[in-house]
Amino acid sequence: MTKPVLIVGAGPVGLTMATELARYRIPVRIVDKSPQRTDKSKALVLWSRTLELLDRGGGSSPFVEAGFKVHAVNVVAREGKVMGRVTMDSVDSPYPYALMLPQSETERLLEECLQNLGVAVERNVEVISLTTKGDSVEAVLRHRDGSEEVLSADWLLGCDGAHSIVRESIGTEFAGETMLSDWMLADVHARDYPRPDTDVSVYWHKDGVFVIFPISPGRYRVLADLPMTSGQRPPDPTMEQVQAIINERGPSGMEAFDPIWLAGFRINGRKVSDYRAGRMFLLGDAAHIHSPAGGQGMNTGMQDAFNLAWKLALVIRGVCGDHLLDSYSPERSKVGDEVLKDAGRITTVGTLKNPIAQRVRNAAAQFILGLESFQEKFADVMTEVSIGYPGSPLNGPAFGRTKGPKPGERVVPVNGQMPIGGGETPRFALFAERSVAVTDLLQRFEELLNPELRRPFDADGMTLVRPDGYVACTAKETSQIADYLTGLR
Repeated sequence: MTKPVLIVGAGPVGLTMATELARYRIPVRIVDKSPQRTDKSKALVLWSRTLELLDRGGGSSPFVEAGFKVHAVNVVAREGKVMGRVTMDSVDSPYPYALMLPQSETERLLEECLQNLGVAVERNVEVISLTTKGDSVEAVLRHRDGSEEVLSADWLLGCDGAHSIVRESIGTEFAGETMLSDWMLADVHARDYPRPDTDVSVYWHKDGVFVIFPISPGRYRVLADLPMTSGQRPPDPTMEQVQAIINERGPSGMEAFDPIWLAGFRINGRKVSDYRAGRMFLLGDAAHIHSPAGGQGMNTGMQDAFNLAWKLALVIRGVCGDHLLDSYSPERSKVGDEVLKDAGRITTVGTLKNPIAQRVRNAAAQFILGLESFQEKFADVMTEVSIGYPGSPLNGPAFGRTKGPKPGERVVPVNGQMPIGGGETPRFALFAERSVAVTDLLQRFEELLNPELRRPFDADGMTLVRPDGYVACTAKETSQIADYLTGLR
């Protein structure tokens, strides 16, 4: 009997991992030391690529119905002049927008999906020690009543956040630094926001950055950097302080009231070098934390889970060899490096204090943000549809001159078409014309290939696409596809 995969941490990343494995009919246990899921808004946005990947499982519809669509980002100078406006209209996705949804709601919807798959989160359960023993991991779990349970798992997934006990047990360095500034966060109701509620606004003031995220009509999150204070963590702001920052840096006349959540925080940029240690894996904040600029953190962690789940399911099912899992860290670590770099760059640019540097920044931004090509590229990066794995060890050859995406690139989902990777079994999709050779290929690799063919990008070629929607290889002959799939076994 297959031992359950142990998932430590039931935030958005752990819940995503659990729902993915559960729909593949892989036994899981998911534990969390907190007595209940968060009631705070925390991570606020689901980007286009995450919504696409959610469609492969329970579907993104419940999230879209519960959320609020934002379509553009404004960059505003201190005088209130809009230096640039980037819309997401050009994003080639069924979801060309940012979906604003409080983390509390994201977790609720994921947990409901998990419950529908027959798995319940075990709360008030803390992992107090982890030991690798041969081909398994031994975890000591402490329950609410103080009793302890020793659990042996073939695979353990650390989704337990920035203070991860899994990462500490592995002993890997969480390298990086803390920014020397405090930050203010306020989720409030407000009146007289001068721009559409479907727009985020970033104000570059001489004293720092000020950002307004619409959460729903009349409700907003505002962020601002502040001088660093003493102590382990900055104090939570008062409503008087929030309004003072709005008056100083934000739009004239905007009035905040009825706060939902007020918090102070500091920004850490840290990351592990390897997301895998034998039978243990790190995902989400356990592997990488960074500036909230760009709102990429939760999405990056959820996409860690989407990347790993299908691979782990194929290995547990005995369809593929353990070496398939070696691709997880190189693929996702590279993405983590890029997110860390981009978030840090955006934060640095927005918090410039030197007046000359600010003038140069503003002039450059007004020019660059006016370029349509830059706007489209920026929108693709922001919504994460540009993420790919060009240097992945899983990329096979690109035989011939086939059109369409190349190995490591994303295949754009088609509205109304069954998502690649959907269903109870993680299977590759084959874009090819039906022939005797193709039919033989489907039969030979029935555990790896979806029997339903998809229209080829090139009439003379074939494209093999992974269960997470990225191209594995392209070919002219079925033998080339067969060689690739054989290498996974």
